[in-house]
Amino acid sequence: MFTDYFLLSLKSIRHRKLRSWLTVIGIVIGVAAIISLMTLSRSLENTIEDQFETFGANRILISAKGFHGPGSLSQGLTTEDAETIKKISGFEYVISGIFRSAEVRYKNEIGFTIIGGIPSEMYEEFYGDTGIEIEGGRNIREDEKYVAIIGSRVATDMFEKDVHVGDKIEIAQQEFRVVGILEEIGNAQDDNQISISLDAAREIFDEEESIDLIIAQVKSTSDIPQLQEKIEKELERKRGDTNFQVLTASQILEQINQILGIMQIVLVGIAAISLIVGAIGIMNSMYTSVLERTKEIGIMKAIGAQNKDILTIFLIESGLIGLVGGIIGTILGTSLALAVGPFSKSAGFTLNITIEPLVIILGLLFAFCVGIIAGVLPAWQASRLKPIDALRYE
Repeated sequence: MFTDYFLLSLKSIRHRKLRSWLTVIGIVIGVAAIISLMTLSRSLENTIEDQFETFGANRILISAKGFHGPGSLSQGLTTEDAETIKKISGFEYVISGIFRSAEVRYKNEIGFTIIGGIPSEMYEEFYGDTGIEIEGGRNIREDEKYVAIIGSRVATDMFEKDVHVGDKIEIAQQEFRVVGILEEIGNAQDDNQISISLDAAREIFDEEESIDLIIAQVKSTSDIPQLQEKIEKELERKRGDTNFQVLTASQILEQINQILGIMQIVLVGIAAISLIVGAIGIMNSMYTSVLERTKEIGIMKAIGAQNKDILTIFLIESGLIGLVGGIIGTILGTSLALAVGPFSKSAGFTLNITIEPLVIILGLLFAFCVGIIAGVLPAWQASRLKPIDALRYE
């Protein structure tokens, strides 16, 4: 019986092809927008999580309040704070860093980027723990001062001519020799960064004691909460203020995911508006279909069809319209999301697009349910028609 209902509904849709396709378009746009936005937001979440895994889940970051990452000027932390943290047991090492934006000159070309300075003797361990490899050249060695390691995009994109190992660049009017080029990390900030020794950074930025960031590498991940609390207590006791923040990679990731979650809800909500418009289109199309087939409904009832049979036929029809729109919208939305991957890479941020089957299944179910809901009132109206009135309808 259900197969007969399905074939009858399919025949009706094929009979009014143009109107059916025009109705489907509204669902296609809505589903495509939702699928693409959800796929991109989930892919962005996964990419950020991968980046934090590269950074290291067993690191604690200490900065002055108001420090929002490399390039933002932060005052408040000093070498004395770093020494205080080093006295706490449980760390493999504690690194002090300066991160500032500066002018970079190469062969009479000028660019601006982030300059990061950490102790020259710590570079081997720092990059070793993150898993970031030097594609060309070598690490900065202990006691080296005016040498630099550049990001992949500094080497190939920042200037008209590529920068190679052994070339000289000027940072804040001080000449540095390039000794290493990092592999591509996948985000513009890291790939455009230049790393130098802390001593050189202090000199070119005229900072004798101040530092922007302290990175503490813990020995055991399970000790992170206790060590975080110890750092906060010791710094507050030593400094006599709370003008600092102690964050773990998981806390930063949690904050980012909260922001992404809110953005996802807002964007999907906006996209859902087009689905509502599509649902209204389906309802309008189904009402028209009921009017056109009033006499047909009368004939079906006259030969024994019950109200539930008529209701089922029209609900299957509206559901099919929604499902067809969902299938096309899912294909289009997935294609749009996949197209963003190569574009993001050219823009300097490697976004690993992940197609999640659950998102696709939910998109199809959602489209089908929207079609069913939109067809309820027209189907109910069709089922309530009296045979004698339906047969007289002209």
